[in-house]
Amino acid sequence: GDQRRRPISIEDAPPLLISAILAAEDDRFFEHHGVDFPGVLRALIANIQSRNIVQGFSTVTMQVAGNYFLDRREKTYARKLQEVLLAFNLERELSKEEILELYLNKIFLGQRAYGFAAASSVYFNKTLEELTLSEMAILAGIPKAPSKKNPVINPEAARLRRDYVLKRMRDLADISEETYILARNNPVT
Repeated sequence: GDQRRRPISIEDAPPLLISAILAAEDDRFFEHHGVDFPGVLRALIANIQSRNIVQGFSTVTMQVAGNYFLDRREKTYARKLQEVLLAFNLERELSKEEILELYLNKIFLGQRAYGFAAASSVYFNKTLEELTLSEMAILAGIPKAPSKKNPVINPEAARLRRDYVLKRMRDLADISEETYILARNNPVT
């Protein structure tokens, strides 16, 4: 009763939602084997320079591994190493589509919503198919900080994160400049 869930299959996820998620979380998802080594190197350099963990380097596969098999509260390098090893195992056992489907249904998105279909209902009272691009980008931006950047708790933070996701989608040529501008000008409701 304390978790809202509405599982979906990967086929039921709108392609623009998938694009938004990958733009926000792991744009090389279909190119790597569970770990994005250039991303790891970039994050390690930033973290060493700041003497703190300021940048994550979790791929979608690593997030699935961490969410299913590890304690979410622990943020250590040992946990990251475990995520890496589990990600390699997941990539050997499951297809990219199966991993993405697990992510779509398991990830915490604030307000007791687990998975994108549940979050769509919680935040917008809509099914995934009814969402606008702007709303999809809001949902795709929430996993970064679900308790702080969701539209109920902090609409301004949700808008800023949405704008980042839309910009990444534009930069990756998932959407046109015109579509980007139209979606970015939508209010966060």
